[in-house]
Amino acid sequence: MTFYLIASVAALGGLLFGYDTGVISGALIFIRHVMSLSPTMQGVVVSIALAGAAIGAALVGYLSDRAGRRRVILGAGLLFIAGAIISAVAQSVVVLVIGRFFVGLAIGVASMLTPLYLAEISPARDRGAIVSLNQLCITAGILLSYLVGYALASATGGWRWMLALGAVPGIVLSAGMLVLPESPRWLAGHGRVPDAQSVLQRLRGAANVSHELATLRQDIAREDRKLTSAWELLAPRLRRPLIIGVGLAMFQQITGINTVIYFAPIIFQSAGLSSAATSILATAGVGAVNVIMTVVSIRLIDRLGRRQLLYWSLGGMAVTLFVLSGAFFAGTSGELAWIAVISVAAYVGFFAIGLGPVFWLLIAEIFPLALRGRAMSLATVANWGFNLIVSATFLNLVGALGSTGAFLIYGVLSLVALAFVATTVPETKGRSLEQIEAALDAGTSQNLPSAQARPL
Repeated sequence: MTFYLIASVAALGGLLFGYDTGVISGALIFIRHVMSLSPTMQGVVVSIALAGAAIGAALVGYLSDRAGRRRVILGAGLLFIAGAIISAVAQSVVVLVIGRFFVGLAIGVASMLTPLYLAEISPARDRGAIVSLNQLCITAGILLSYLVGYALASATGGWRWMLALGAVPGIVLSAGMLVLPESPRWLAGHGRVPDAQSVLQRLRGAANVSHELATLRQDIAREDRKLTSAWELLAPRLRRPLIIGVGLAMFQQITGINTVIYFAPIIFQSAGLSSAATSILATAGVGAVNVIMTVVSIRLIDRLGRRQLLYWSLGGMAVTLFVLSGAFFAGTSGELAWIAVISVAAYVGFFAIGLGPVFWLLIAEIFPLALRGRAMSLATVANWGFNLIVSATFLNLVGALGSTGAFLIYGVLSLVALAFVATTVPETKGRSLEQIEAALDAGTSQNLPSAQARPL
């Protein structure tokens, strides 16, 4: 099995993440009527999956550090299958909420562990693109959920099929993980260096892996001289990486992306697109932009670097949010409705080229091997926690301030995020995970410019 096939199967965790994240936006249009949901209960149906994701992300770091990356991803696939089936057959809000909670647990596991696994199996020169396969699968899953929603919008009980189809990629992921190798870095970290060497050779084909294995051994020797308990997360050497990871986790959410992913059809209906099918189709167009710009990001992330893409991303997000706010201020009918649609599409495009994939890539790069799972878990919990807060309050925020005020706030927060990136986030392009760890340990994280990087 070639490296890229292995990476593609593992990235299916991202597809499931995206599908189950996006499918609720189309299904909710029908569920809210079938089950007579108030705005608050609509928020609960959406946010319960986010609560599950936060819990899943909190547990997965410890589990993956102890049991291995591969086994835990396999468990996530099984959770996706169970959650999809329970949600689809639900006859009451309580059962639906239980199913969505199981889906959320699986999303939390996949959201952290898929990019971690991809980072640990990738060579330094291609790591950005390979890890970003996860984000591409997320966006493809979201687009797929929108297209499924549109196709089933007029079907009787179509929302049930929308939710049930999430089980299909879950089955593929679970089957695939039965034959995929364990992370060579996890194997080496648990004293299984010969197994790590065997997996590296399998991943790299005919390439000589001796230098990569020697670097990995040096990293393990350095970690063996330090504490590796959970309390080490509070050590000074983890302070800066945690600020970067948790800070980006927060800004990825409070700039409003998932209000669009979860509530796009409702936003478009409020902007003047009265038909549910038309709103879902417009949302699918936004999903297509998301996929296309993620592909662009994959092509650029190992060339331009992480910081450059974040600058373009956050600056563009701020501008398009201000335009969207202005469109709602001016009115919600006719041509103005399509200005809102175009603004949302552009906003999602700017998110997809930078903040979307770069956050998941950076948290897979900046933490030391011995604590990588638990530290990434903490950043991912923060991500889902802020996702939960933003999504659960969005409809009420719109009710209090109007769409104009809500999107204006998200635009201002995008500018704050831009300042955070400029002052805090280092460039990691072209460095091996071990080189990044050594530089951060030495307190030289500001001196990781791409021009000086030497890929393995």
